[in-house]
Amino acid sequence: MNASRSTYQIYPENVPKSPITVRKKRVSFQLSHLGLALSTLFALFLAIAALAPQRIVSVNPLETNARNAFSEPNAKNILGTDENGRDVLARLVYGVRPSLIMGFGATAIGVTAGALIGLLSGLGPKFVDHLLMRALDVLLAFPDLLLALVIITFWGQGLGNAIIAIGVASIPRYARVVRAQTFSIRNSGYVEAAVSLGLSRLQLITKHILPNALKPLLVLATIGIGGKIASGATLSFLGFGAPPPAPEWGAMLSISRNYLSNAWWLTATAGLAITFTVIAITSLGRAISLRCEGR
Repeated sequence: MNASRSTYQIYPENVPKSPITVRKKRVSFQLSHLGLALSTLFALFLAIAALAPQRIVSVNPLETNARNAFSEPNAKNILGTDENGRDVLARLVYGVRPSLIMGFGATAIGVTAGALIGLLSGLGPKFVDHLLMRALDVLLAFPDLLLALVIITFWGQGLGNAIIAIGVASIPRYARVVRAQTFSIRNSGYVEAAVSLGLSRLQLITKHILPNALKPLLVLATIGIGGKIASGATLSFLGFGAPPPAPEWGAMLSISRNYLSNAWWLTATAGLAITFTVIAITSLGRAISLRCEGR
């Protein structure tokens, strides 16, 4: 009797869970799936808006009408108009494309360059590894946004330069992940077995080291796209993104802050568009990463 009681205490999973605990877990599970479903629907809307915005709105986002300036949300202009009488909904929909280009483009630059540098550092001679790591340490000393601003200062403003700046600023983090994975894989048992079987260095890199080193990098990339979109909106807010009158969320938010007292909807709609997009894409990225990890 005592033995069974001690065994019961050693294995706490045998203790029956209270109905409150089960209910909380069930509610949490349902909310997580509901959030993922909403994120997926919003991501589909973003994809349609980026590929075919004219399917959603038929108004030209650059068309001005001074007589209709600062019109509050109504049946004709669902989200109102801005200081030049342009339809806010049309500008938000057409602003999806540059925001997604910013996020995915900057992530592609950071992942590609980071993977190459990480592999070169992990597989190359020690002096190459030391040189590259010291250079990355210098870049890591600057916050990503500050480093992007420094790069734009030399290259000039514009959507393309903003994408490059954000991508370059993210290279050190991706490179360090690939370097650490390369060191771990290079010294693993299956790589040593492949070497003993006579595989060439190129075959080792392409068949064993590269695929396994890139797995965590792709997980980080899917999660980081939302952050890149937010960084792009920040640069546009500061005036370093797409020049006006291009419909871009960060630039819209920057201009609308001057009209908070008489046109609150301008700031609210642009801010909510950025927020919902970052949340949706980050949630999908986390779900994809958990699926890749088998959780």
